[in-house]
Amino acid sequence: MISMLRAALPGALRKLDPRRQWRNPVMFIVWVGAALTTVLAVAEPFVGGPADSGGSPVPASFTWAIAVWLWVTVLFANLAESVAEGRGKAQADSLRQTRAATTAQRVAGYDAETDAAADRAALEPVASSDLRLGDHVVVRAGELIPGDGDIVWGIASVDESAITGESAPVVRESGGDRSAVTGGTRVLSDRIVVRITSMPGETFVDRMIALVEGAARQKTPNEIALNILLASLSIIFVVVALTLNPIASYAAAPVSVTVLAALLVCLIPTTIGALLSAIGIAGMDRLVQRNVLAMSGRAVEAAGDVTTLLLDKTGTITYGNRRASAFLRLDGVREQELVEAAALSSLADPTPEGVSIVELAEAEGHRFDRRPAGEIVPFTAQTRMSGLDLPDGTRIRKGAGSAIAAWVDQVEQAEQTERAEVAAVGASGGANGAEPGPATGLAARGADRAGLPAAVRAELEQRVAEVSQSGGTPLVVAEHRPGAPARILGVVHLKDVVKEGLPEKFAELRGMGIRTVMITGDNPLTAAAIAQEAGVDDFLAEATPEDKLAYIRREQEGGNLVAMTGDGTNDAPALAQADVGVAMNTGTSAAKEAGNMVDLDSDPSKLIDIVRIGKQLLITRGALTTFSIANDIAKYFAIIPAMFMGVFPQLAVLNIMGLHSPASAVLSAIVFNAIVIVFLIPLALRGVRFRAGGASQILGRNLALYGLGGLITPFAGIWLIDQAVRLIPGF
Repeated sequence: MISMLRAALPGALRKLDPRRQWRNPVMFIVWVGAALTTVLAVAEPFVGGPADSGGSPVPASFTWAIAVWLWVTVLFANLAESVAEGRGKAQADSLRQTRAATTAQRVAGYDAETDAAADRAALEPVASSDLRLGDHVVVRAGELIPGDGDIVWGIASVDESAITGESAPVVRESGGDRSAVTGGTRVLSDRIVVRITSMPGETFVDRMIALVEGAARQKTPNEIALNILLASLSIIFVVVALTLNPIASYAAAPVSVTVLAALLVCLIPTTIGALLSAIGIAGMDRLVQRNVLAMSGRAVEAAGDVTTLLLDKTGTITYGNRRASAFLRLDGVREQELVEAAALSSLADPTPEGVSIVELAEAEGHRFDRRPAGEIVPFTAQTRMSGLDLPDGTRIRKGAGSAIAAWVDQVEQAEQTERAEVAAVGASGGANGAEPGPATGLAARGADRAGLPAAVRAELEQRVAEVSQSGGTPLVVAEHRPGAPARILGVVHLKDVVKEGLPEKFAELRGMGIRTVMITGDNPLTAAAIAQEAGVDDFLAEATPEDKLAYIRREQEGGNLVAMTGDGTNDAPALAQADVGVAMNTGTSAAKEAGNMVDLDSDPSKLIDIVRIGKQLLITRGALTTFSIANDIAKYFAIIPAMFMGVFPQLAVLNIMGLHSPASAVLSAIVFNAIVIVFLIPLALRGVRFRAGGASQILGRNLALYGLGGLITPFAGIWLIDQAVRLIPGF
C-alpha cells in the first residue's frame, strides 16, 4: 500500500491545481480554507497573532499548523483518487503495446463471391492507421490484426492474451457469433479476411485504455446526486460559519478566521467528499480485474440496482455438454443389445454426447468391439440422426425420437414394397404351374409388418416424455438386421448438467431481491425441469430474439432493472434494451456495440459476479457516507466547546473528551479529519465486504458497523492526537 501511495503522490500534487480541484465542491472548499489560512499565517507577523474565543493568545504556530493540515487534507483526498486511477495504468500500458503500428494488407475492390480467399485480389500494403470503415484486409498466420473487425472469410486460431490475459488461443470464424476480432491480437494459424468496423483511435483497445485509466469515466446519476447533496450541505455550513462570527462578537466572544476555517472543514462531510471519486473508479477497476470492461460507470451502478437477471441455459446455468446418464430399454429388448447398439453408433461420434455414451457403456461393464468395420452415417440437420452400417447388413441409427420412428416406418415400408413385388413374382410363377419360391414364404410371414407397432410407439412416447420431463434429452436407438423387422431398442437419457453451486447462488440472489430468469430454446417441459433443478425463479422456453426483447420491455414497464448476456447479432436488440447488457468478447461486433459491458473471458455466468460488484459499489458508497456523517459528531464535541468555553464556562460539560486546550482541540480535530482519509483509502479501493441480504438487513448492518464505528472512532482518535499535541510547547 505504501508503494502505491508513493507512486500516486505526483498525480495527487498535480491535482492541487484549482482548475481541477473545483470539480469536487467539498474539497474545493477545503482548498479555499487552506489557501486563506496560509495567507493569514504569512500576514500574522505583521498584524499580530491569533487569539482563541476567550481572547487569550494561542501559539504562534497555530495558524501555520492549521494551514498545513488543511493542505494535507486536500492532498490526501487527491491521493485517494490518484491511487484508484493508478491501479489501471499498468494494464493500460500493456494494452498500449498492442496498438503498435502495423502494416495491413488491404484488399483492393474486395468481392466476397469472386475473391473469397483474396487470392486473386490485388493487395495494397497500408499502415493500420490509414484503414477506414469497410476496408477489407488479409491477415495470415503470425501477423497482427490491424484493427477491430469481423471475419468475412476463413477460420483461424487467434492469440488474444494481450486483451484477455488468457494464454489459450481461441478460434474465430466467419458467418457466426464468433466472427469479431480485436485489433492488436495475433493470428496463429490459417488465413482470414477481415472487414474493418472501427476508425483508428476508436478501437476497442483505445476505449479500454481510456476506461481503465479513468479518463473516460463519467459520474453516475447516484454519484451526481450525492455530490449535489454534499455541495448543498457544504454551502449551508459556509453560511453558518460566515454568520457565526458576528453572533459571537455580539456575545463578546469573537472567533478567529483560522478557527472558523477549521470549524467549517470539520462541519462539512470531507471524508466522503474525498473518497467519492475513488469509490467509483475502484468499482470499475474491480470489473477490469475480472476481465469485464464497463463502457460507463452508469452500467456498474445499474448492476447494483438490478432486480431481474436473464441468463442463457446452455453454458451459463448448465455446462452445455449433454452427457449420457442412463440406458432405458423397451420391453422385449435385452439391455446388452441396447448398450452395444448405442455404443457402436457413437464410436465415430466426436461430440461430447457421443463420447459420453461410450464412456457410460464401459463404466457399466459392457464390452464391445471398439474398431468395428462398417460405414459411418454422419449426423445431418435434415435427418436428425447418425449411425453405422455394418458389413453384415445390420444398420444402427440413433437420434431424435420422431426421426428414428420415421426411419423405422420408412424401412418397413420399403421392405413391404419389396415383399409385395416378390409376392407378385411368386404368384405369377404359381399361376404358370410353378411351385412358390422361398421369397413368397417370406412375404407371407411378413405381410402384417407395416411400420412401427402401436404398442411400441406408445411405450417409446412414454419413455421420451419421462426423459423430457426430467430435464433431459432423449436419444432414441434403433436397428435393422437383414431378414428381421426394424425395431426400436430403447432410449439414451442425455442430461444437461447444472453447474455446481448455482442453486445456492440463485438462492443468494433471491435473498437480495433479485429474480432470476432462464432463457432457453428448449421445449417447455425440458425448460421447466432444468429451471426447477437450478433453482431459478422463472424461465422463457423456445425463446426467439423477439421474445427476449418483449420480455425485457415487460419487466422494465413493471419498474424492474434488467441484466442479460448475449453474443450474437440476434442478441443485439435485447442487449441494447437491457439496463445492463453484457456482451461476450467472442461475439459479433454488433453485440459488443449494443451492450454496455464486454466480458473479455466470454463467460456468461460472470453476470452474477457483475451484479455482486455493482451492489458492493453501492454498499461501499453508502457505508462510507454513513461513517463520514457520523464522525462529524465527534468533531463538533471537540471544536464547539473549544470556541466558546472561555466565555461560557457551562459548555465545559460538552468537553467529554477532556481535551487539553482550545488550540489543541481544534488542531486535533483537523489532524484526525485528514488522517482518517488515508486509513479509509484501502476500504474505498477494496470495497466493503458484500454479504447477501435484504435492503433493511444491509442497512441495519451498515448502521451498526459504520454508523456506530464512525461515531466512536473519532472520539478515540481525537483524544489520542490531543495527548500528542499537548506535548508541543505552547499548546
